[in-house]
Amino acid sequence: MFDKKHILEEIKRTAKANGGVPLGWRKSHAETGIRDHDWQKHWARWGEAQVEAGFTPNVLTAAIGEKALLEALIGLIRELGRFPAVSDLTVKHAREPGFPTEKTYRRFGGQNALASRVLQYCSEHDGYDDIETLCQARANAGAAHKTTVAESAASELGYVYLLHSGRHYKIGKTNAVGRRERELAIQLPDRANVVHAIKTDDPHGIEAYWHGRFAARRKNGEWFSLNAADVQAFKRRKFM
Repeated sequence: MFDKKHILEEIKRTAKANGGVPLGWRKSHAETGIRDHDWQKHWARWGEAQVEAGFTPNVLTAAIGEKALLEALIGLIRELGRFPAVSDLTVKHAREPGFPTEKTYRRFGGQNALASRVLQYCSEHDGYDDIETLCQARANAGAAHKTTVAESAASELGYVYLLHSGRHYKIGKTNAVGRRERELAIQLPDRANVVHAIKTDDPHGIEAYWHGRFAARRKNGEWFSLNAADVQAFKRRKFM
């Protein structure tokens, strides 16, 4: 959905808006719509993407070495006899403060990605056959879930459009841009023209993203007072 160049540009853009400090991947998702499985096609960890964009990754999550994190997790997997849920990580840290926090493991990008990284680690070292068996089911379940979500989303493709009428712009969603343009043309006193439409498998989420991005320019409902730079930013996106 997002290519490598676009992700790097978004890291730089949002860092600039954040005083030069790059965002964590969760905050970045909220600002850009880029999901963990989008950037994991290019990097194993979000920090690697930040480095390639010219920044230093979050030193708090980098403070504990990856090997130590994985070995601690492997110990918990053996203790439980299964791959731990987020709640298991929280309980383990509460009982043993020396165990990494659940937030620390978020650097891997989610439970499914974490299971895949443990599998990779085990394949590179001897003596982890039992762990591979316990993690494989979780990794397979994650892959199956992504496939199901992708298949479901493919059947729900729609558009988020930017429509110009008078002095203002409307940002809305539809599954038929031309029809929506005609409907609004009937309702509005000024001529209405669709400036651009972004094809998406998540119309609700992408509409919310643009509403949030231009929140300071909102006039009423879905109507905004945008400048030329805002319009160009919207028009650069073909698919989200």
